This record gives sequence, C-alpha cells and structure tokens, in this order.
Amino acid sequence: MKALVIDVSKCNGCYNCQIACKDEHCGNDWMPYAKPQPDTGQFWLKMVEEERGTVPKVRVTYTPTLCMHCAEAPCIPACSRQAIYRRDDGIVIIDPEKCNGCGDCINECPYKAIYLNEDLSVAQKCTMCAHLLDRGWKEPRCVDACPTEALKFGEEDELKDLISKAEVLHPEFNAKPRVYYIGLPGRFVAGAVYDPGEDKCLEGATAILTDTETGEKFTLKTDNYGDFWFENMKDDHTYSLKVEKGGYTPSEIEDICTKKDVNVGDIELNKKVGVKT
Repeated sequence: MKALVIDVSKCNGCYNCQIACKDEHCGNDWMPYAKPQPDTGQFWLKMVEEERGTVPKVRVTYTPTLCMHCAEAPCIPACSRQAIYRRDDGIVIIDPEKCNGCGDCINECPYKAIYLNEDLSVAQKCTMCAHLLDRGWKEPRCVDACPTEALKFGEEDELKDLISKAEVLHPEFNAKPRVYYIGLPGRFVAGAVYDPGEDKCLEGATAILTDTETGEKFTLKTDNYGDFWFENMKDDHTYSLKVEKGGYTPSEIEDICTKKDVNVGDIELNKKVGVKT
C-alpha cells in the first residue's frame, strides 16, 4: 500500500508542494483519474500556516494537508453512485465519470479534503497523481517539488521506519489515514524573567511547569535574555508555573490552559530584602 510521510520539522513553508499540485492539475484533464482542478477555490494539497503564541513569543508552523487516502475512508460508503473507490495500492479516487456532484462525500469527509467543482458538477480531491504513477513516476508532483525532502512517498513497508516515528492527524476520526506526520508540535508555554529593580534580564532562573492533573514537572533554566520555552506540552491542559532564583522571591502563576500556545509575558523576580546577588 502506498503511503505519504510528512516531516513538519523539515518544512520551511516554501509552498512548492501546493504550487506543484496547482501546476499539475489546473487546466489539465487527466481523465479517467480527474477532471481539471479550478484555478481558484480548491487546494488538493493545502499548506496550513499557523501563527502560534503572541508577540514576542511567536512560532509559525507549516503543515501540508490533503486527502488522507484513509483505509476506512468514510467518503466511500457515503457515495450513493459508488463513484469513490480504493485502488489496489490504497489510493482513493473519485471517478469523475460516475460522480454527479451531489456533495454527500464532502459532508462525510472529516478532514474537509473534498471540494465541489460546480462548473463541472463533480467532487474533486487529491489523487496522489495516480495518472503519473501509472506512467512510471515514483512519486506525486508535490513530493517531487519539495526542496527539503519533507515529503516522502512510497510503499508502507519501505517507509515503516519513518512511520514508526509518525502520527496521523485526528486519530479520533478512526479513518486510518495513510498520510503520516512527523514532528507535529505540541503546545508551548513561554515567557521571560527579569529583575525590575535593576531592569535586567535574569539568566539562569529556574522555571518549573507542573501538570496540575498528574503532578508531572518540567524544569528549564532561563537563557541570557531571561527567556524560557516549554515545548510540546499537552493540548487543552492546565499547568501551574513557578519561577525562582537564588536571592529572589519566587513567583507563581496558576491555571495556565494550553487550548492555545501560551505566552505568560514578563515575570518579575524581586530581590529579597538584605540579599545581594
């Protein structure tokens, strides 16, 4: 079975994959695999760019998304015309000759990866460039165009080492996708520590983040700018933060929720009375 592995940590957001998909399918009729993709309104491969956090603690994540070619694709039984089928190599195709554009598959796709071409009255999505694979190409255009080799395509057995390090988007959908992701970031909690009396950043302060449910603790030292970043925390979870440094009164923040990435801002540590640092 064919599979695609996307290493998000290698993606630099160049959009080559998205552009290559457009170049291959816009204005090109690849029947019986697919009719032409419209110039606008559809992204069979879409680069999702997410700005995370708040200034000055900001990260940008790039995640190429497409049809997941699921082993348990809910779009297939949803189609009353039996226009959607899974090839022997696992690639899921919408037959453009059978499809009448009713939209049932669009409503059932949990990944929102199917589009309606109203002009042609047909549902459309990524085909993994099956028309090229059947002509001898080793990989789809998006993979071929990736300059950082963040996208890898091949047989699942050949990619098993990469797949073992990967995860799927929204496993709760239970669709068993064949598109896998490495390096999907968890939430971050970041901030900065400073001495307001001397108006200076505090390097070497200890930041302790505690999972309020499990009690698990994560510890970091601030850098020379007083910054700390706790990476890959659990999504939609609650933490407490304690910051301390010798000679200073500790500071604590409660109820830090990671529904979003969190910048707790600048944290003051005040010198203890009579203590020189």
